[in-house]
Amino acid sequence: MPENLSELRQEIAALLPRLRRFGRTLAHSREDADDLVQVAIEKALNRTDQWTPGTRLDSWMFRIMQNAWIDELRARERRGQTFLPEEEGEHVGDDGASGSQLDAILVRKAVARLSEEHRTVVGLVLVEGLSYQETAETLGVPVGTVTSRVARAREALQELLGEWP
Repeated sequence: MPENLSELRQEIAALLPRLRRFGRTLAHSREDADDLVQVAIEKALNRTDQWTPGTRLDSWMFRIMQNAWIDELRARERRGQTFLPEEEGEHVGDDGASGSQLDAILVRKAVARLSEEHRTVVGLVLVEGLSYQETAETLGVPVGTVTSRVARAREALQELLGEWP
């Protein structure tokens, strides 16, 4: 565990790949995810006094990211702006995509169709590998809620991916 601000900054920097991955899970687009990571890191560095040494830094960062994303969604709703996901134009004119690339695209699209709550638990449990307990603590919900959300998300993904051509 980091003992001073310098070590904390280094540990946050080491989390960047995981933060980016979780950001993509929440935001659907690389640009929005990068912006979200930047906002979360800025908030974390400005509020290092709120982090409790001895607790999981990754859970704290994921919670900051989730809250920042909720704030962003609310702001977008207020502004009345609509953004298309990057995936909509990502492979236009690219006929040479391999089967595994197409599968990955289909999975990303299926995850994007999940509700916000289901996408979040998929990102934390299935992508980031957090336990149900850690996910519950990160999201501030009971473990049973995480369990049911993961189960429902898996069912929804199975249905959505059953639609594959």
